[in-house]
Amino acid sequence: MKYEVEQKFPVSDISALEDELATLGVDISDARREVDVYFAHPARNFAETDEALRIRRVGESNCITYKGPKIDATTKTRRELELPLESGEMPAGQWRQLLETLGFRPIGEVRKQRRETRIDWEGRQVTVVLDDVEGLGLFAELELIADESGLDAARECLASLAGRLKLEDSERRGYLHMLLDASG
Repeated sequence: MKYEVEQKFPVSDISALEDELATLGVDISDARREVDVYFAHPARNFAETDEALRIRRVGESNCITYKGPKIDATTKTRRELELPLESGEMPAGQWRQLLETLGFRPIGEVRKQRRETRIDWEGRQVTVVLDDVEGLGLFAELELIADESGLDAARECLASLAGRLKLEDSERRGYLHMLLDASG
């Protein structure tokens, strides 16, 4: 079983972070717009079980993602299943309609501009994303995929890179929860 090991950090000075990334010799992609629609389960409370189900649109591309509960107290390590869907607005709408017909209901939408790079760090390929989230601001995420036996090493790798990039005050909540908390 594969796990997504992630740490998210608020960023107050994006230029300083971009400079730190440049010293590591990486190029950051152009921004792409992502729109995530999250759904509530008809029979269990995802807020209580710490799970998530979403449809993500990136341009014409679509995917559906299930995120399992976090398995530690310091990172956002969790099982993640992401499945590609047919491209285009109509397939995304059809999947949304299917989920709603089955009793799932949309509970929120996260809109962001995302830039991405990869850094070779401690023998691993770490994904670094810079997000500008509507209604929340700027964030950096560090992410690795690991199997169960490699979780501790993955966490240590991310902590080391976060220190090198001067990222502090890790945020464990997802963007949807942050937006819901901010709205009251």
